[in-house]
Amino acid sequence: MNTHSGRRARTAAAATGLAAVLLAATPGIATAAGENLPPLQPSIDTLTANWSKACSAEPVHVPDAPELRAVVEDPTEDNQEWETNGAGAEFEVWWTDADGVQQRRSHTSGIVHSPITQLWRTPSDLPADTVVSWHVRAVDREGATSAWSDEAPGITCRFVIDTVNPEPATIVSEQYPDDDNGWHDGVGVYGSFTFDSPSEDVVEYVYSVLGSAPKRVRPEEPGGPVTVRWMPEDSGPYYLQVRAVDRAGRSSSQTTHDMRVAAGRAPVAHWTLADPAGADDAAAEAGPVARAEDGVVFGAPAPSRTDLTSTVTLDGRGNSYLTPDAPATDTARTFALSAWVRPAATDSPMTVASQDAADGTSAFTLGLRPTADSPATWAFRYGATTLTGGSASAGGWAHLTGLYDTEDDTLRLYVNGKEVASETGVAPVAAPGAFQIGRARGDAGARWQGEIGDVRVWDRVVPRKEIERLGSRPAELVAAWDIERTDDGVIPDRDGDKPLTLHGGAGFYTPDYDACFEDPECVEFPADALDGNDHLALDGTDDYAAAGDPVVDTADSFSVGLRVRFADTTPDRPMTLLSQGDADSDAFKVRYDPAASEWQLVVTRGSEPGAAETVVAGPGAPTSHTDEVVVVYDDSEGHITLYVRGEVVATTEFNASWSAPGPLQIGRGHTADGGWGEYFHGGADTVRVFSGALTASQVKSFAYLY
Repeated sequence: MNTHSGRRARTAAAATGLAAVLLAATPGIATAAGENLPPLQPSIDTLTANWSKACSAEPVHVPDAPELRAVVEDPTEDNQEWETNGAGAEFEVWWTDADGVQQRRSHTSGIVHSPITQLWRTPSDLPADTVVSWHVRAVDREGATSAWSDEAPGITCRFVIDTVNPEPATIVSEQYPDDDNGWHDGVGVYGSFTFDSPSEDVVEYVYSVLGSAPKRVRPEEPGGPVTVRWMPEDSGPYYLQVRAVDRAGRSSSQTTHDMRVAAGRAPVAHWTLADPAGADDAAAEAGPVARAEDGVVFGAPAPSRTDLTSTVTLDGRGNSYLTPDAPATDTARTFALSAWVRPAATDSPMTVASQDAADGTSAFTLGLRPTADSPATWAFRYGATTLTGGSASAGGWAHLTGLYDTEDDTLRLYVNGKEVASETGVAPVAAPGAFQIGRARGDAGARWQGEIGDVRVWDRVVPRKEIERLGSRPAELVAAWDIERTDDGVIPDRDGDKPLTLHGGAGFYTPDYDACFEDPECVEFPADALDGNDHLALDGTDDYAAAGDPVVDTADSFSVGLRVRFADTTPDRPMTLLSQGDADSDAFKVRYDPAASEWQLVVTRGSEPGAAETVVAGPGAPTSHTDEVVVVYDDSEGHITLYVRGEVVATTEFNASWSAPGPLQIGRGHTADGGWGEYFHGGADTVRVFSGALTASQVKSFAYLY
């Protein structure tokens, strides 16, 4: 067959079809009834090789014989009512072989409803390293064809099959070399890694660290090297793997770069502020000693559940600050600082730490800012940028961290180990003056009133994981009662030093399975105990259980929970499940109010007679099985929350808690007249008390936290 003459015939047919289109488009000239219009010329924009390689006059490179695709469409204007517009595609490829002879291959697809993407998997005998041209045209059910895709205004598509993989990449890093010479640089320090392959057609490198999700980076020009930056967040052995990818999409074998990352550098300045009462200055774990003025009082309390033993108290006056009389770090480069703080008040701006700039201001300040209609927030100002976030409560401990990273000019603020604000594109600011603890230049000094401890300054990035560890105050179990039957009216706790005493005739429920087995009329087994073999049974009249002393300091963060089962899922009066207070009122109590169908958390703002109560509530009803009820107070965030069956039912801002001297009560609370009442009718078990605030995920498994 003469392929050239065949092509001329097809071209002639296309010309005839095109004439028909022009005739139909000419005003005043109608197409004869039933005349078939040719399909539309395929658009260059829809032509691809292997999906991603768009049609190009400059040859695209592919790894093997490609799959060609094109969108074809037949117009509907010439259809009869019963007809559908179907279209197929005729593909053609051609090249010149080593003998100078032009070779061709073609393929015509089936015809289906249009518009449709048609494809052709080209034959495997197409030559490698040869420019192959291709085009396509549409064919309709009547055999009419469109113009070829490369006829005006189109272009001829071209590709080259590349069957050779690129050479593996080399990896070079000055900071983190692959050698046997020990541990290098450290956590929070960026390293540069240069990838380079001898192959000149490499257009991309794919790399990952420790098997993480792959990242892709492209050199400025094909075959050129590329440099990436990476920062470790933990010390230990690491490996980086990279593959070179050429313009055809072929990949090299993998290169592995092993390295050992040292621990992060210690702070360049560190004052624990745990010096003995009466000290004249603060000793330094790193950096210079900090001079203490007269308004600084050493020996103040430290945040619980931390390694700190004491802190300093500042009274907010002119002489209540500490300073080393020297800069702690170069603030125009990457730096971070942190501190434990407890504000005595939140109604005015206060500074935890700052460093003097040359113009009589502070280059940065870390501290607190009041707001007009919401709780005060923590703030980190650097130059003209101020970040705010978190909730600052008077009397509540918080861990603050400010970080400036010159790698991407990002400023970050962390509260209690969690990032609360960030901003990129922040210009560096120099601060050649002295580091200050408890004051800042300008803004009337914004002197701190309250406690400060463990002030640290770094000249590196402090990664998120490290900040989480520094700012963590994990809840600690202080009492656990796995309630089982006893004969002396006392329920021991797990450690044996905090017993619960039963009052008012409170007893135990033990399911009697044997009796049901022995009774031929028994059709329903007794309900299981809430946990174990027995649980506490309270009659709702005068039964309750109480510890002998306060189990937890209610002025600090705490969590208390238990399992209960109501004797009636529609009780006839309010019932209190948990409480702790004094002889006249409750610092907190958890109750259920059937009239409102609400779980309620009641907190009292102080121990004085007539102190205001806050009631927060959420809708719900007891189940006939087990309800897990947990109350969590987080003094650093200033929130108290009630959970039922692991879900939040009520929460409120609260920072006026007080240290209740009375014991924990199970099954009763104070009434409006100051007496005891609202006795619980039902079963109780698995009582847990924690110093510190449980997380939402921990609440779901509070009974199993040891």
